[in-house]
Amino acid sequence: MLNSASPDFRVKHLQLMEIPVFTVDAFTNLPFKGNPAAICLIENELQDDLYQSIAAEMNLSETAFITRRNSMDFSSGARFGLRWFTPKSEVPLCGHATLASAAVLFYVKKNINPFVVFETMSGELNVRQHEESLIMDFPLNKPKPQDQREIKDLLKAAVGDLPIQDVCYCSTTKKLMIRLSDTCNRSELTSLRPEVEALLKNEYTGRIKGVIVTMKGAPNAQPGYDFYSRYFAPWVGIPEDPVTGSAHTVLAGYWSEKLNKKKMLAYQCSSRGGEMELELRDDGRLNISGRAQIVLQGTLKI
Repeated sequence: MLNSASPDFRVKHLQLMEIPVFTVDAFTNLPFKGNPAAICLIENELQDDLYQSIAAEMNLSETAFITRRNSMDFSSGARFGLRWFTPKSEVPLCGHATLASAAVLFYVKKNINPFVVFETMSGELNVRQHEESLIMDFPLNKPKPQDQREIKDLLKAAVGDLPIQDVCYCSTTKKLMIRLSDTCNRSELTSLRPEVEALLKNEYTGRIKGVIVTMKGAPNAQPGYDFYSRYFAPWVGIPEDPVTGSAHTVLAGYWSEKLNKKKMLAYQCSSRGGEMELELRDDGRLNISGRAQIVLQGTLKI
């Protein structure tokens, strides 16, 4: 018989914390496409190491934690805290997990507000519903030209011998952007297989946290994508991210100038694939629009 002082008794009778958790496929209207994110609804703030442990357990590119503000519940509140964690670390901005978080609030919790505001490491981010899509108000992070000679080994590790037209760097997001030559075709982008170890070996300073590889699209062919991309971030534990909203805050600034367009349709051609609409606003910010599918709902017991 266990007595109340024994460790086994305390473990057996320990009150479990129950956290609602969802898996949401973002930037797609189909299940098992787009980018999956785990979304947790948090009543009270947790310790940072517990957030990280949950993200490691979920083992998706991002796990997002939505916390209540001003004692309002998830259905009536208009303002929430939002944090994003990869399996290895917290990140300052994540597009697909923000879209997925809004999808849980609007589609599952039936939030009554026309838009919700997330308080994040990247400032306040608004998300609203529009027809079957969700529109996110995000920062625009324009990249600057990068001297290719300084990082030639990293470029080789990322794209091999494919011809490069442009290389840019965004210090805000720590993302390197490589534009392939217009002589390349989409199949060359989709068949890229950068080796994780080669990327990590050639960039260990902490200056770069992710590599975007992009190329001009086919705007005259249906559905008319203006540009394509892929995104690799082994530095934060993500060999390849399927569809990346934060990368498009960089891509939008670059391609808008090159194409002389403020509205663009983008496709990230990972194996899962996903698309988003981009609109540069007059106030210098970016609207990112996409759809989301909730594919799993459950309870995390810890």
